[in-house]
Amino acid sequence: MVRTLGLLAALALPAAAPAAGLAELSNRDAINGLKDAIVKSSRVAVARLGVQDGFFGNERVRIPLPPSLRSLEAVMRSIGMGPQADELVLRMNRAAEAAVPQARTLLVDAAKKMSVQDAKGILAGGDDAATQYFKRTTSDALAKRFRPIVRNAMRKVKLAEKYNEIAASGAKLGLVREEDANLEDYVARQALDGLFVTIADEEKKIRQEPAKAASSIIRRVFGAIGK
Repeated sequence: MVRTLGLLAALALPAAAPAAGLAELSNRDAINGLKDAIVKSSRVAVARLGVQDGFFGNERVRIPLPPSLRSLEAVMRSIGMGPQADELVLRMNRAAEAAVPQARTLLVDAAKKMSVQDAKGILAGGDDAATQYFKRTTSDALAKRFRPIVRNAMRKVKLAEKYNEIAASGAKLGLVREEDANLEDYVARQALDGLFVTIADEEKKIRQEPAKAASSIIRRVFGAIGK
């Protein structure tokens, strides 16, 4: 805690001001370290998820049918339509895998625009403070980019239109949550959630093992916090 406060104090000083111990990290050092760390986290997450089986092969982020439609899935399987249900789930995840690479530029831009105040909040925050910063600054823009890509991918699934038809009817009857009534929107939301979960995992690794970070400035900043 003392060391973290030292970094925060350094951020409150002009970059050229002399300081002892951790305060040797100037505004520029601290902010650059944070930017490097969150850019690294985002790039690793995008690279991991934006490939075949990035979602489908990862139980932590694999996208299932919406909870309110699980009963429909059970019915499909009970009448021999298991392969169709599996195909729908597969294509949902393939759509997410196709959308995620579009996040790279927006995430890097958000990191570049990080202010001193943002840096203070991340330094003083928990293991996912940088991830929360990304959520706050990029979620809306990412959702807009994801939706058309997901929509195009879902057109390849013949069951998608039937899903939307059934879900919309269920929503009118109160059997399906309104936000789950459109499969494309659901997949886009789940893709975002999976992306942020993966970024948070990478951020936590950097905070816990800064010595393994490729960037020397990341090692300096997060190594200082961890001591």
